[in-house]
Amino acid sequence: MHKKSSLDLGVSNRFIILVAVRTRSTDRNSFSLIRQAVFDTEKTVLETCNDQRQVSHEVDAFQTVEGEGEVIFTYDVEWKESDVPWSSRWDVYFSGNPDDEIHYFSIVNSLMIALFLTGVVAMIMLRTLRQDISNYNEMQTLEEAQEESGWKLVHGDVFRPPQTSPMLLAVLAGSGAQLLAMSTAILTFALLGFMSPANRGGLLTSLLLLFVFMGSVAGYSSARLYKLFGGKDWRRNTILTATVFPGVIFVMFSILNVVAMLENSSTAVPFVWVLCLLVLWLGVSSPLVFVGSYFGFKREVLGMPTRTNQIARHIPERQWWGHPLLCIAVGGILPFGAVCIELFFIMSALWLHQIYYVFGFLICVFFIMGITCAEIAIVLTYFQLCNEDYQWWWRSFFTSGSTAVYLFIYSIWYFASKLQIDAAVSIFIYFTYMGMISMAFFLMTGAIGLFACLWFTRTIYGAIKVD
Repeated sequence: MHKKSSLDLGVSNRFIILVAVRTRSTDRNSFSLIRQAVFDTEKTVLETCNDQRQVSHEVDAFQTVEGEGEVIFTYDVEWKESDVPWSSRWDVYFSGNPDDEIHYFSIVNSLMIALFLTGVVAMIMLRTLRQDISNYNEMQTLEEAQEESGWKLVHGDVFRPPQTSPMLLAVLAGSGAQLLAMSTAILTFALLGFMSPANRGGLLTSLLLLFVFMGSVAGYSSARLYKLFGGKDWRRNTILTATVFPGVIFVMFSILNVVAMLENSSTAVPFVWVLCLLVLWLGVSSPLVFVGSYFGFKREVLGMPTRTNQIARHIPERQWWGHPLLCIAVGGILPFGAVCIELFFIMSALWLHQIYYVFGFLICVFFIMGITCAEIAIVLTYFQLCNEDYQWWWRSFFTSGSTAVYLFIYSIWYFASKLQIDAAVSIFIYFTYMGMISMAFFLMTGAIGLFACLWFTRTIYGAIKVD
């Protein structure tokens, strides 16, 4: 249709509150276009698109684009007065969301998973462990103690530092704690209404600034854990905490930005802004990591309820169901199941330009996911200790961190089923960004599992009497 607007846009107090677009493609033959002057819009006549003869909307008249063909573009604008004030133009996205029922279903689904795991953990803590601790504390003779088996026998090795790269584990856990603190803060601010969609780019800017300012959390957490492992090279640990994860993300982002510039993409970030990011990283975040690390190393070593033996205990041969890879693969399923429904809306907001503003639902799902990660890591660590396998540090990190693997697999499915991208550069950009998101998700969920298992082991071994 081709109709001119009768509303005077020159009036200063007129604003566009809402835009609704309805698209149709009509076959050229049904238009009966009479070209009197191709470049003179005042004399170009569409016989079937005017006030006296409206364009027909029969299915037979729709145009299908197959191969080469001519497509005629025209539009009709209809202006309507609205009583909605300019300050309330975004309220339509804040309330009355037609997908609210799906979000409620997501919350119920996540709660069911969390409640199931909570019941399992409660059964372990209140029944099995209470009985085990009571029996262990009542043993009178050495022969009775030698007949015991399970998690109690590894009390002299359970807090032994990891044999493989304890510094790396501390660095990754510190970065995960930083991401966890950043995510909690940004969701809290969004829930309070500070992240309005009217402020374009506000969410991304807040993410960057909060990540930078949470550098002290990374330094403190990494230092405390590394000191618990008996580490002495605190300078190297602090430098790695400040550079490993931010450095990897910065390099990947720089490569993406160069590719976008070569393709003349509007999403390319100017070089000046890249320098600003570098200044924020090296000038603000890194010094804060050193400050947090300083206070972390000044604290006393975290007290452990049992002493570590000088000679490591032999680990019995594992059963097939206790294989580390199987446990890690199982550990990520339930936390991912708690967020998979809400993840669809987040992916649509990221890649299909939809507006996501149901932060109340998101923060509920986020905390349920954190609880689920902690509980699944605790349950699998308990089973591991019952098999007299005390090497739980790295496995607890990977158990809950494997949720990120399912996130990346989900991104592959989303790409294949929801996105229609054929350009190689666009595919590269999509999977690189999803790789960065999955990497951050891995560190955050892994840190949740590690610190939850540390609390769990200190609690249960602190309840037994050891000579």
